[in-house]
Order: sequence, then structure tokens, then C-alpha cells
Amino acid sequence: MAARVKRALARVNLAAVQRNCLRLGDALSGGAELCAVVKADGYGHGAAPCAEAALAGGASWIAVAAAGEAAHLRAAGVAAPLLIMGALTPAEIDVAAAAHAGVVTWDERFVAALAGRRLRVHVKLDTGMGRLGTRDVDLARRTVTAIDDADGLELAGVMTHFATADEVGDAFLGDQLAAFEPFAREVKARHPDAVIHAANSAATLREPRSHFDLVRCGVAIYGLDPFQRDPGEQGLEPALSLRSYVAAVKPAAPGQSAGYGRRWRAREPTHLATIPIGYGDGVRRALSNNADVVIRGRRYPLAGTVSMDNITVDLGPDTDVRLYDEAVLIGDGVSAEEWARRLDTINYEVTCGLTARVEREYHRDD
Repeated sequence: MAARVKRALARVNLAAVQRNCLRLGDALSGGAELCAVVKADGYGHGAAPCAEAALAGGASWIAVAAAGEAAHLRAAGVAAPLLIMGALTPAEIDVAAAAHAGVVTWDERFVAALAGRRLRVHVKLDTGMGRLGTRDVDLARRTVTAIDDADGLELAGVMTHFATADEVGDAFLGDQLAAFEPFAREVKARHPDAVIHAANSAATLREPRSHFDLVRCGVAIYGLDPFQRDPGEQGLEPALSLRSYVAAVKPAAPGQSAGYGRRWRAREPTHLATIPIGYGDGVRRALSNNADVVIRGRRYPLAGTVSMDNITVDLGPDTDVRLYDEAVLIGDGVSAEEWARRLDTINYEVTCGLTARVEREYHRDD
């Protein structure tokens, strides 16, 4: 057992990623295709392995946020159509072109900077997210025309992004659709091959009218619930588990403490297990005295302050936990959604926060 333990290990089930994509594909209407979003290293799961699993599950496009992410995927052998959704510096334009990736613009001046390269360009209309894109439909129209007139450029699509799709019952998704649809129809009439896309994971599952030609799903392909409840409600399978091991077990008498600041003290005789994983690995300090760890199939409460490299858990007065037992921080009934609720955040911040010090191990239903 000791030879097999890992200090900090994220196990990623690529078969689950594949099945999640199949489930999302089954939900699509009107012949829409699935674009798998693998930005931020696949939301912490690993971009290239998850991209390949998504393609095996029926995705036909891959999307990222940055030019360097596209270059990484091409170097890893991912051959599918790529879309870079984020802003690009002038230097990154050549990186995008070398990766044969689509890019996004919303400004005639940026079209001029792109001109002369062979690039497929998507125009973004800001219908309410308030980040990238233009709110000015006339400017969006002029940008489309500028692409048509530019040397080497091809209009590949038009897009928007929803601000509240994950808030079930909120009416703003409908408002954004109403703002986007006339522009999308207008462009489609002039450019029948242009791809119209808007939906993220939440909109894909919530509103078929948002599917258009393509949906861009990120969080759901990893089996995380875009509505922050329970992935099972959406027919999704969490792909990632986070594991460590028991490095020490020691008794604690009443009044004895654990961790920085002595934020936990034993009220009765008990035992403490030290697990060598901490905020240096992505176990947030706000989980101090505020999380459970599964050892030998049983939940134990985290005891004391999360430190950079270690946590401690309260095993109780009688325990069968032993040195080198596996400790599961996410998985075995503890979900990323549970962590998110405890941290007052969202599940994909949890997985994105797992650091490079956590080894990733890939498997298929093992």
C-alpha cells in the first residue's frame, strides 16, 4: 500500500467526460453541434486528454480562452476545429494563426490587425454580459463587413454569451436571446455557412432556443452541475476525484490543539490524522474546520486550519484508520458542489483552483 500512495492526486475519468458529452449531445435541438470548452487546463482536469475524450463523445469543436492554450492543444495532437474565445494581444494573433484557430472580434480596428493572415473570425455581440463584445449592433454589422473585405479573413460565425443562464427562472436569458436573434438571423441570411452560437452549459440544459448551430459547454462536460446543485439531477457524472493519504495518526487529549492559530482544540480524547495536502494544492484555507474527508468509507471532519502542505482530521476516540490509508477530499460522496457551498463560490472555481503540484492521473472507469 505504501508504495502506491500519492501525496496529492487528481484522478480524472475520461470515460465520464465522454459520457457527459454524449448526454449533452442528446439534449441538442435543430442539428446543433457540441463545442467542448477546455480552457484553464480543462477546468483543472487536463485540457488535451479531456479534449480527446470530448471528441470521442461527439463534440465537433474545441474552445479555449487564450492563444497559448490553442497552441498547447495543437502540440498535443488535437486536430479538431479550435476557437479562441478570449481577447488577443497583437503578438498572440500569430500564435492563433499558427494553431489554425478561430478568433473572436467585435471591432473594425482589430479586423485590420488580423488582415493578411488566414483566419476564421467570429463576431461577438454583447447582449448583456458586459465584458468582451460590442453592445452596438451597427458596429457589429460594420465588423462583419470589414471581415468580408479583409485579405485572408473569413467570417466563421457570430456569438454572444449569457450572464444568468445558471439562475433558473431568471428572465434575463430571454432578454439576451431577444437582443441576439435578429442580428444572428441577419448575418445568417448573408452568410449561410456562418455558425451561430450562444449557449453555455446552463443554457444548453435549460433553453433549447439558445442552441442555434453550436453550443459551448464547459463545466458540464466534466460532470459539474452548472446550476450548483447535484450533477446527477442533470444526468452528469463528475469526472474528477481528489485524493491524498494518511501520513500520521496521533492521539489528542482534551485541550490539545491542531494547526495554525489553534482554531481547533480537542473537547474529549480523540485521534488526529495528518494528510499531506493543503492550500498549496488547492485545498482552500476557508475550508478550515469546514470540510469532510473520507477515509475507509467514512467521513471525518477537517480539524483546524488548512496549511500550505497539510490538513488534519478528527478521527474520534476509537479508530481503525492507519498510516497510508487513502484520504478522499473530492469523491466518494464529497462533491465539488459541496466544497463550493462551503466556500460560497462555484464548483468550477474549486477544480480550476487545483494547482500544478497535484498530479493528474487519467483512467477510464478504473
